[in-house]
Amino acid sequence: MGKVKSALEIAMEKADEIGGLSQEEKEKIKDEEKALSILKEFYHGKLDSNGLWQQLRGTKPSLLHMAQINLIETLSLGSLPEELQTKRQGILAVETLKESPRTSVIEPVLHEIEGLQREYEEMKAKVREDLKKQIEMHPQLRMQPVRTPDGKTVMQMSVSVDEAVKARLAEYLSKHEEEYSREFMKMLEELKKYV
Repeated sequence: MGKVKSALEIAMEKADEIGGLSQEEKEKIKDEEKALSILKEFYHGKLDSNGLWQQLRGTKPSLLHMAQINLIETLSLGSLPEELQTKRQGILAVETLKESPRTSVIEPVLHEIEGLQREYEEMKAKVREDLKKQIEMHPQLRMQPVRTPDGKTVMQMSVSVDEAVKARLAEYLSKHEEEYSREFMKMLEELKKYV
C-alpha cells in the first residue's frame, strides 16, 4: 500500500511540475501546514486554549491571523455552546500572541455572537414547545390526506405528536432561520476585520 502524502508534499510536487516554488513560498506552505496541524489538534480536543497559545507562541503574525480566521470560519449558528466557548477562548488566546492585541475590541463581538446563538436556541426551544402544545390540543393537525385503494382521499391520523412537531418546526425554521444566519454572518465578518 502506498504512502499517504501530506498537503505540503502534494503542493511541492505540483509546484515542481509548474516550475518550482521559491524558498519563501516553500517556507510559507510549511508554516501554514504546521499551523493547520496545531488547529486540528485544538479542534479534536487534544489542545485547550492554553495549549494552542503554547504551540503558536513565536509564530509569524501572518500565521496567527490565518489561525484566527480559520477559527472564526468554523463557527456556526448551530454550534453547541461549549464548542462556541472553546473557539472563543482559542481566538482570544491567539490574539494575545500578537504584538498589539485587540482583545478589548474582539471580546464584545464574540459576546454578541454568543448572545445571538443563545437567542436562536431559545427561539427554537420556544417554538418547539408552542408547536407541541398546539398539536396536542388540536389532534387534527396530525392528520394527512391518504388515498384509499378505491381511489378516494380520506384524512387519517398518520404521525405522532413528536413527528408532527419535528415537521412543523423544520417548516418554521426554514422560513425564519435565514434572518438569524444573515445576522450571524454579519457578526463573523465584523470579527474578521478586527483580527
